[in-house]
Amino acid sequence: MSAPASPEPLRVAVFASGRGSNLQALHQAILCGALPAQLVGVFSDKAGSGALAYAETQRIAHSHLDPKSFATREDFDAALMQNVAAVCPELIVCAGFMRIISETGIAKAPCPMINIHPSLLPKYPGLHTHARVLAAGDAEHGASVHRVEPLLDGGRILTQAKIAVLPDDTPEQLAERVLAIEYPLLIATVRAIAEGRIRLNEGTDTRVSWLNHRLELE
Repeated sequence: MSAPASPEPLRVAVFASGRGSNLQALHQAILCGALPAQLVGVFSDKAGSGALAYAETQRIAHSHLDPKSFATREDFDAALMQNVAAVCPELIVCAGFMRIISETGIAKAPCPMINIHPSLLPKYPGLHTHARVLAAGDAEHGASVHRVEPLLDGGRILTQAKIAVLPDDTPEQLAERVLAIEYPLLIATVRAIAEGRIRLNEGTDTRVSWLNHRLELE
């Protein structure tokens, strides 16, 4: 008896504004067989972003749109989603995409979107999370992956990973340590979506999965 055919890899598009370190982590996981996915497009609002440069060197389809070329945020988002739809993704990953996507943009997205955020949501949506954690005296910090919905960093939380805040931590040190757990968290989350262990259309009361010390989701 022949073995059942493997499912088709999950078609993933990535939004990124910066150096693309999360993009690179996803791609390397795919290349080594740890992530059953295919990167079908990289999209950026920054022409000189490292994410676009990486996509070009790896021969991944990529494009740039300049927000200043559009009259409104909604116009930019509509054009972005039109470009994304052309590569037929099944999942959009916002990985260091430094723009708030409008409600119009979310509605026009061709598939679900997820975002990785450097805090233990619902704490500290928005910017400067590491400094805010230190100012509050929190004992723990971390990262969260959530579904993108029309509320800043307020969509359904899918997965989280945490680290201890050390007595002599600075915002920069915290940022570096949180980034180190972002990579395995994002890879594990996309893998769980690809394998059907996380279903993005379930209700908001679905439990959050935590990344454990073995870099697996509990």
